[in-house]
Amino acid sequence: MIRSLQNFLFNQSSRRGVVAIIVFLIFWEICSRSAGWFGVQVPWIGKIPAPSSVLSAWIPMLSDPGYWMSWYLSSKRVFTGFIAAMIIGIPFGLMLAINRTAYGVMFPTFEVLRPIPPLAWVPASIIFWPTAEMSISFVTFLGAFYTIVINVLGGAQSIDQRFFQAARSMGSSQFDIFKRIVLPGTVPSIAVGAAVGMGITWEVVVAAEMISGGGGSGGGGGGGLGFFIWNSYLGGSYQLIVVGMISIGIAGYISSSIIRKIGEYYTPWTRR
Repeated sequence: MIRSLQNFLFNQSSRRGVVAIIVFLIFWEICSRSAGWFGVQVPWIGKIPAPSSVLSAWIPMLSDPGYWMSWYLSSKRVFTGFIAAMIIGIPFGLMLAINRTAYGVMFPTFEVLRPIPPLAWVPASIIFWPTAEMSISFVTFLGAFYTIVINVLGGAQSIDQRFFQAARSMGSSQFDIFKRIVLPGTVPSIAVGAAVGMGITWEVVVAAEMISGGGGSGGGGGGGLGFFIWNSYLGGSYQLIVVGMISIGIAGYISSSIIRKIGEYYTPWTRR
């Protein structure tokens, strides 16, 4: 733990990131208070609550169980949809890559459905699924599914054909080719698709919670972070809106970092 902290503190990239965040917060504070300090309000940014006032509103929320319940519910929906997308999307993408018949039959339909934004499925999913909770998880699943499939398919198709030719010349079976060439060759693409898909799931779940009412939760903060933001907007608490937005950013960053670390573990040859 201590060594990891030391590596973070003495890492040049980490120091640059910390400095960039500090500069951004100072800039944000000055712009938000420009009307009171300079008599002229900075456009757009000047209307956003200052970081100091956001922090003052955030500190009491840390002891509010409803706030952490929002974290839990959104995280559960994200990982439910994401894991389902991985379980279905990876085999589906590999099947499209290695089977020409499956590609010819399924890929056109897949390409027609792929451009439809996941949020456009929210009204239909509310009708089709028996509970709002299931509809949110389904929309979250769609947010990651298409990205994962496209990355898996692209990764498999980008493998050098000479590997296949060499394997066939040495008498390798189709299963051996899949196990020793296709699957290892697509692992980096799977890792990238998973990281990108995780980010999309957070974008989708928040909007879905706003539209569907947080999965039917009636509490002020118990319907997920998206519902937390929407409730804060209805209550006129703009500081809490920003708290919710930053919370989503932190949750998304942590989730994507975990996925990237797992990807780096299984693809050590891609590390810089």
